[in-house]
Order: sequence, then C-alpha cells, then structure tokens
Amino acid sequence: MSTALAIAGVTAVLRDLLNDGLINHNVSGQLGSSVTVSVLAPDRVVATGGSEASQINLFLYLVTPNPGWRNEGLASRDASGRLRLSNPPLALDLHYLLSVYSGGDLHAEILLGYAMQLLHEMPVLTRDAIRTALSPSPGVGTALPPALRALADSGLEEQVELIKLTPQYLNTEEMSKLWTAMQSHFRPTAAYTVSVVLIEAQQPVRSPLPVLSRGSVDPVTGRDRGVVVDPGLVPTVPMLTAAVPPLRQPVARIGDTIDLRGNFLDGSGREVLLSNDRFEVETTIAALAAPATGANTLLRFALAPALAASLPVGVYRVGARMLRAGNPAPRETNRIALTLAPQMTNLPLAVVRDGAGTAAFTVNFTPSLRPGQSVLLVLGQDEFVPQAAALPATSLNFVIPNAPVGPLLARLRIDGIESPIIDLSQEQPAIARFLDQRVVIT
Repeated sequence: MSTALAIAGVTAVLRDLLNDGLINHNVSGQLGSSVTVSVLAPDRVVATGGSEASQINLFLYLVTPNPGWRNEGLASRDASGRLRLSNPPLALDLHYLLSVYSGGDLHAEILLGYAMQLLHEMPVLTRDAIRTALSPSPGVGTALPPALRALADSGLEEQVELIKLTPQYLNTEEMSKLWTAMQSHFRPTAAYTVSVVLIEAQQPVRSPLPVLSRGSVDPVTGRDRGVVVDPGLVPTVPMLTAAVPPLRQPVARIGDTIDLRGNFLDGSGREVLLSNDRFEVETTIAALAAPATGANTLLRFALAPALAASLPVGVYRVGARMLRAGNPAPRETNRIALTLAPQMTNLPLAVVRDGAGTAAFTVNFTPSLRPGQSVLLVLGQDEFVPQAAALPATSLNFVIPNAPVGPLLARLRIDGIESPIIDLSQEQPAIARFLDQRVVIT
C-alpha cells in the first residue's frame, strides 16, 4: 500500500508523463518557444502583470472517497476502540484540471491536443512508469528538492490496484463555478479523474490465531465436533440479560449487592468482570455463593466498600465468567451496562447560616471524585459548584451565599450521574417516597 506521499506522487507522475511526451513530440520546436508543465493553483500560474508563456498546468482541485474501497478492512478497531484490528486503506479518487496557457495564436489549442493525447494513451499508470518517474537516476536525484526526493518512498508503485486515468466531463455551469472559485481567468481546460490511491498506515494490529478445531476432537476418529445447530430460542451459551441493583434502583452504589440475570450462569469459579474504558478499569470480583435454586439464571456479586478506591462513578460494562460442566475452559458471557452512582454518606445534614446568610458545609461521598470528572450539588432545584479541592477527593466543601432556609433534597451529580433520592422499593401502585437525603439549612 501507499503512504501519505501517494497523492503528491500521482501528481508528480502525471507531470513527468506530460513532460516526457512534450519532449518526445518536439512540441517546443513546433511552437517556436519553450513549454513547461506546472502543478500550481490556476491563480498562481500567471503572475500579475507578467507575460503569459506557453505552459500546461495540472491542478488537483478535489479529492473524494473511492466507493469501491471505502469499506475495505472495517471494522478497524474492537468494541472498546482501543485495540487495532486492521489497517483499512484510505481509498481516494483524485480529480484534476488540465489547463493550458499561451500568449501565441493557436498555441493553447496545440498544447491541449498534445496533453489530452498523452493522457489518452496512458489510461493506466504502470508500475514501471511510476517507479521511473519517482526514482530518478542518482546524479539527478541529489539535485532535486527534498519534497521530490521523498516521493521515491511513497510506495505508489506497490499498491494492490493499478492507478487508472479517466476523462471527466464538466458542463459549462460546473466549469464556470470552478474558475469563479479559483478567482482566475478561464483557460482551455480538460478534467480527469485518477482512481484509486490507497493510503495505508503500517501499525501493528491484533491478528487472531487460526481455528484448529470446531469444538472437542474425538480421540478415536480424530475429527472435531463440527458446527452445532440449536433451533431453540434460548441461547445455549452463558448470556446476561439484565443487571438489577437492589431496591429497584436504576443505578448501583458502593455497598450494594447486584443481581445479574440471564441463562446458563451456573458452574464453578464464577466471577464478575467490570470494565470502564474512560478510566481504563478492569476489575474481577468473585461472585457470591450460588442460591439454592435458580443458580442457572442468577449470579450475585457485591460492590464492597474496599472497591471504592478503584471504581469511579461512571457507566461500566459488566460480564460474568464461569467453568461449566462439560467445558474444558471457562466461558465468558456478553457484556451489559451497569451505572455506578455516587452516594453521600453524611446525610441528613444540619447547616446553620452565618450572619450574612451564607451556608458553609461539607459533603462526604463515595466513590472518590477523579480528575476530569464534573461535579455539582443539587439542593431542591438549584445547582451549586463546590470549592476547589485536591483530587481524588471523597469530600467537597460548599459555600452558598443567601442560602435558602428549610429542608432541601440533595443530589450529588458526577458526570451527569445523580445519587438516588427516590425510594422505589415499594410495590406498585404504592406512591413513591423520597429518601432521607436532605440538607436542613436554618
């Protein structure tokens, strides 16, 4: 595959093709003046107030994704976005404007005819032509500018698909818009599309090992079990369907016991896997003892207080791993979402205002606040920002001028996740009640 130098390499090859063709056809002798090939923007070809020499200009005015290659190699990363699975090529089509300039009669038309003939005779840029154009002889190469010498390492001649050159029709409206946008005087012009340039990074990827057998191997026949088809609707592998915090709360807190529900969750060595990509958390928690009944569909684990230092507030992916009977290796379930919310540990809290009506108090909570996390305290319907604190922190100081008086329901919001304030433990249709999470200001 090609490197990031491939775009410039294509332009250089086309310029070299035109230069060689003009020399081989003795176009300069026919015009009676020298002819140059440039790769400038049209508004820079003729200097202001300067004379217009015989010149062919090749301008890259548009780059578009190639529809045939744009999905090649996807997905390039795993679900977490961290591990690279492949190096998908950046597939591009290059769109060029070929314009001619000359101050002599019919010179522009002659140049346009020769240029279009040369490109017509080379519809595919061969590997040898690219290699010759980008790798000059040693004596010439040392005198080239650094940018041109660097193009020899573009890898353009080694890419999988050959580069094809196709004329493109632009109607008068499209041509007029282009030249107006370039703020230059219109010149005889032909448009071409170059397809396809494949730019690929050379980064290490995670390559899976080949499959040696599909299931267990019969010791007598030496054949593997093969593909097993189960027509039932219930999956035959361990799978989680829900993570249920206690008391019907939608979020979990440190100290809670969580129920993981699913199918085929029984077995030995059961453990829970918790991961959070933002904070790069990967934690394994031993499952609690299996219940007397329902171990096949229920797995419990506890968020012990000792985990508060390693599990910040956030959304986690939770899964389970166990060794089931008849399987030689542990099986791992799918991952589902579990939200860990903050919990204030010193509420209810009584606060007395000073003479100016300012209330100052400290809120203790778990787990700790990490660097990069946002935090707010919501009292009733009003939000308050804490005083600056060294992070990580398990307590925050608040100073509220003109603090309202009375019992106020308190919610600590970290990264948009609030501590629960509603008691959802009652069976419906019971009316929900607020938890005793209040700051009483007097």
